[in-house]
Amino acid sequence: MRIKSPRDFWAGLMFIGFGLGFLFIAVGPPAFLVELAKQFDYKFEYGYQMGTAVRMGPAYFPTVLGGMLAALGLFVLIESLAIEGEKVARFYFRPLLFIVAANLAFAYLLKPLGVMLSIAVLVFISAYGGHEFKWKEVALLAIAMMIMSVLVFVKGLTLPFPIWPAFME
Repeated sequence: MRIKSPRDFWAGLMFIGFGLGFLFIAVGPPAFLVELAKQFDYKFEYGYQMGTAVRMGPAYFPTVLGGMLAALGLFVLIESLAIEGEKVARFYFRPLLFIVAANLAFAYLLKPLGVMLSIAVLVFISAYGGHEFKWKEVALLAIAMMIMSVLVFVKGLTLPFPIWPAFME
């Protein structure tokens, strides 16, 4: 069997690895690994409580997401063996740097500037890292993200985030 799309192959392996990692952390290691670790005086902890779909425990969400991520990774991995893709995978540093900078800016600006302005900064910095930056599109996206963030996190989940800077409230 030949890998026809190396980029998809490695992406599939990464998805499977992260998905199984989330599953392993949330559910905990299998019982035989816990017993094996005890023989070497190493303490493995069992996972979190799973709960049910109606009354979710702390392991429910990461387990479901980890399983979905691993399944997606398996699909991408199998597809990489069947469908021809790019031979040379090129890595772009600019988007990575701008997305990391946008997240750091959001983290540091959330308390002094509030959700609205921090989301705007996040969207503009991360969009600038892309290959197509159009002011109108990014402004519309920022407005939509600001409204949705306030509705979901501040109003819906009642998280204690300031909406605006202290001098504006």
